Amino acid sequence: MIETATLWTVIVLLGIGSFALRFVFLGFVGDRPLPPWLLRHLRYTAAAILPALVAPLVIWPRATDGETDPVRLATAITTLAVAYGTRNVLAAMGSGAAVLIAGIFFFN
Repeated sequence: MIETATLWTVIVLLGIGSFALRFVFLGFVGDRPLPPWLLRHLRYTAAAILPALVAPLVIWPRATDGETDPVRLATAITTLAVAYGTRNVLAAMGSGAAVLIAGIFFFN
């Protein structure tokens, strides 16, 4: 069990760190133009973070005590394939949801 003081210390420090990171871009850089190489890297930030957040939930889901679930894996593969093939976010989300619902309905 985490002590209350430790928990609040971590929360406050993470808040300060998050503010400081954002302030570097918004406060110091302000309205100055960013270099093209930095803009190119920032363009792919969201596309890199989302898979990093989703991958552990697919490969080691807590709901199955860390065992890989074939339904979740099939859902992720289908969503990735449809997104890559169609370049349509809504089609990818819809196909992933359909596979997940069908997998839960038929296999569980």
